Amino acid sequence: MATCTGCSLLCEDIEAAVKDGAMDHAKNLCRKGHGHFQAVLSERTEPMIEGKKAGIDQAIAAAADMLRDSKRPLLLGWSNCTIEAQTAGIKLAMKAGATVDDASSAGLAALMERILSGKIPSCTLDDVRNFADTTIFWGSDPSNSHPRHLSRFSYYPRGEKRQRSYEEERTCMVVDVRKSSTAHMCSNYDFRVTPGGDEQFIQAILSVLDGKIPKVGDKKKMIELASLLKKTEWGAVFPGPGMLASLGDRMDSFEGMIAKLNEITTFRAIPMVEQYNARGFYELLREKTGFVNCISFEGGSASHGPENSVAAAGASGRFDAALVIGSDPLSSLPFGTARALSRIPMIAIDPHRSLTTDASKVVIPSALSGLEAGGTAVRMDGVKVRFEPIIESKLPTDEQILTRIMEAI
Repeated sequence: MATCTGCSLLCEDIEAAVKDGAMDHAKNLCRKGHGHFQAVLSERTEPMIEGKKAGIDQAIAAAADMLRDSKRPLLLGWSNCTIEAQTAGIKLAMKAGATVDDASSAGLAALMERILSGKIPSCTLDDVRNFADTTIFWGSDPSNSHPRHLSRFSYYPRGEKRQRSYEEERTCMVVDVRKSSTAHMCSNYDFRVTPGGDEQFIQAILSVLDGKIPKVGDKKKMIELASLLKKTEWGAVFPGPGMLASLGDRMDSFEGMIAKLNEITTFRAIPMVEQYNARGFYELLREKTGFVNCISFEGGSASHGPENSVAAAGASGRFDAALVIGSDPLSSLPFGTARALSRIPMIAIDPHRSLTTDASKVVIPSALSGLEAGGTAVRMDGVKVRFEPIIESKLPTDEQILTRIMEAI
């Protein structure tokens, strides 16, 4: 059995066959997982220095020189790295006096902080499969982002208590700005929110739960939604990128809604993180420093603040070098931030070619986690998953590369 690191579900039931050191075929992959497994054969990076081919040893030495000469380095990314690599990265940041941040939204960090501190109650995906009769996908579209979510955990499976599944015992709701693929499947309970209007939508739900007439949205549909929530025996909310981008760090309203729902029935929240170990990075950094992101080790001690975020790369020009690993920030960050980051000398550690590797001064290829490299990751619901490599590779792992850079500076 193999583990798919194509998304944060970390499906462990993949039957993979390897022939002559290469992937021959695999079963139980979704279309996203299939693309991830196929990617082992395409668009692989080569060691580069200043746009010219080099050896891996030379590229690692050049990366160490850049970080050694930097006064304010930024170590960015981490969501597609194993826990072992993230641990090595934090040690490197401590030694180099660097800043560590991820390339996700402020909303995801704010939500994870509340979940990890216990302010917002959470659960496992197995709990959802066994007990949930109502699931809400808010600003998320699992049919495309996590294709096996509905079939393995949230809607179609027979659970310990929900034996009759979606036919009789499960209700799926979607709250989104558009009619997503998931909304087409749950068309009876598709609730539309205006772009940026998630906080108002939450306030409307709270108003109806308190017996008041909502001020925004379709009043009839809002009353229908609140009625369904009140009838729920065990519910789960899956906040996704849409809601998180809308709320940003203003997560108090969502926290208040979950608290209100738990006065009536049982409701849990699980963040719909996309990269396979994004949650692992938040948990590890919080364990080491007390915060989930934006940490500076300048001066030998850890400090937290917005000035340590990747956004500061554009706002103040704070950083003079960046090491990017387990992420493609030039594709995922807002244009202004990405453009400012691209002007900083960058080191990219990545198995695949991307906009970020193309713009980097030094490129170091690494083994692909889950296929060519083993390690540990944390599923979106906080469950730790250990996986082993299934394909032999001569490429070093992320952990090995970071360790060698640390030893060289």
